[in-house]
Amino acid sequence: MTSTTRTVLQTLAGVAAAGVTGIAYAGLVERNLFMVRRFEVPVLPSGTAPLRLLQVSDLHLVPRQHRKIEWVRELASLTPDFVVNSGDNLAAVDAVPGLLRAMEPLMDFPGAFVLGSNDRYAPVPKNPGRYFTRDHARPPRATRPDLPVEDLIDGMRAGGWLDLDNARTTVAVGPHRLELVGVDDPHIERDRYAAVSAPAAADVALTLGLVHAPYQRVLDAMTADGVGLILAGHTHGGQLAVPFYGALVTNCDLDRGRAKGLSRWWPGAGGDVPTQPDDAAYLHVSAGLGTSPYAPVRFACRPEATLLTLVSR
Repeated sequence: MTSTTRTVLQTLAGVAAAGVTGIAYAGLVERNLFMVRRFEVPVLPSGTAPLRLLQVSDLHLVPRQHRKIEWVRELASLTPDFVVNSGDNLAAVDAVPGLLRAMEPLMDFPGAFVLGSNDRYAPVPKNPGRYFTRDHARPPRATRPDLPVEDLIDGMRAGGWLDLDNARTTVAVGPHRLELVGVDDPHIERDRYAAVSAPAAADVALTLGLVHAPYQRVLDAMTADGVGLILAGHTHGGQLAVPFYGALVTNCDLDRGRAKGLSRWWPGAGGDVPTQPDDAAYLHVSAGLGTSPYAPVRFACRPEATLLTLVSR
């Protein structure tokens, strides 16, 4: 064996070892490194008290994930004023009891929810390479097994939370009066925003929008109505990210730069109106807490819940 051949083989072995180490870290370590991310969002009228809003999203729960269940239960120690669940809670037909146990302490606080596709249909094996093709944002096929979504809805409603799937309402949260508007999951084309569209109410502290998958058609419609803050999930923050580059995909038509965290959105922000107006809404996309059981990895994108402190403009 020549020295050149030996060097090449050593290099390939090093690359392979690094790849195995990275996969092991992503599958065994990072996907379980739950964290609370915090943001301050200036969306309330001047002189009003802050409001603490907790967002949980994309648990993709299977019953054996006891550590995740207990971690979510402990979020109640943050004592939020309001809780938002932005969908994709389930990943197994028998996951509803575990999910409701996870949410139980959070239901001591007022809250609202919308559904994601993985609240209705069970995950199935698929080629992960699809996420890097033009088909990445295509809705999942309708032949997936049904999940007990009605049990999930009944459980969260029984806990006092509001179902915002294609709905609009107002609610008092401490000294604040909020207008809430939401849609069912755009990823499977169940959104019906036109049915609940209306100009943002003038007599509330904030109009808050809620959607699972942040498709531009919904973001544009909500912000055209004057929604001041939109909360979404679905993207998993890309799930596999590249350090110093970010998410590779979003699994919808949202750009990669907004795959997770806090940003601004306005009608046409996806291309037609590239310049941000002064009254642009805030958009928060949660990287979520779970993964599909068929792709249980995260890299450079830790699972998260988010505590948003809403403050005066």
